[in-house]
Amino acid sequence: MNKEKLSVGKILVYLFLIFWALTTIYPIIWVIQNSFKAKDKILSNSFALPFGELFTAANYRKAFGNLNILGAYKNSIFISFVVCACVVLFAGMCAYALSRYSFKGSGFLYSLVVASMMFPVYATIIPVFTMEAKWGITNTSSWFLTMISVILPQVAGNLAFAIIVLVGYIKGLPIELEEAAFMEGCNAYQIFFKVIVPLTKPSFATVAIFGFLWSYNDLFTQMFFLRRPEMRAITRLLNELTSQEGTNYGLMAAAVTLVVVPVVIVYIFLQKYIIKGMTAGAVKG
Repeated sequence: MNKEKLSVGKILVYLFLIFWALTTIYPIIWVIQNSFKAKDKILSNSFALPFGELFTAANYRKAFGNLNILGAYKNSIFISFVVCACVVLFAGMCAYALSRYSFKGSGFLYSLVVASMMFPVYATIIPVFTMEAKWGITNTSSWFLTMISVILPQVAGNLAFAIIVLVGYIKGLPIELEEAAFMEGCNAYQIFFKVIVPLTKPSFATVAIFGFLWSYNDLFTQMFFLRRPEMRAITRLLNELTSQEGTNYGLMAAAVTLVVVPVVIVYIFLQKYIIKGMTAGAVKG
């Protein structure tokens, strides 16, 4: 078995990557360890490990006791899952139509999709909020309508990226499989769900993961549409905590940990799908 020799250049690259990883990972570890310390201990021993007299779970007890953490998690998970499902379904159908059907204006429609990525959410939030206010779904006492008011702009904001990724992948699939399914009597919807979706799993997984994480971390949209305390999602709750408990670093560290750790866990377990989907779409597009 041949052993690959490490050159000086590769060693330097690995050392640089290790250093870069440590600069990214250590701040997360630092926040987690300080979440188990009292406020005064953080100021005096912020880099010490939380053992012995430094350790306390009071920050988490206060977070779950005084803050509606579980309710915020429920809102965040519901919003993110619905956004993820809608983006995958709508973007998949749109990408399939743009990739496989030649109709008048299809090229122009795809150009509009690409161009829409140049407009930030900050430029459209006011007309979107005004439109939803006229519909009567913003800042209401209805939990469902309030969730819908956040979900709609988040779905719209994710569609362009998702369509571009999926179009690049679907164009690289052999069309003979779809022709064979058509000859067997499948209609367009059956071809999409039984042929395209199974073959495009890596890119669908990438779109789903990015859509979920983007929705989960989206504070800007939540600031406009989630104003009632019982309706707040987890990032909105953290923002309120920062303004109210700005000097209570232990409680803030605990809240940040509760927000960040689920995202890190999701990424660790699903990172192979993100990389596979992005590279496959880039090569085949």
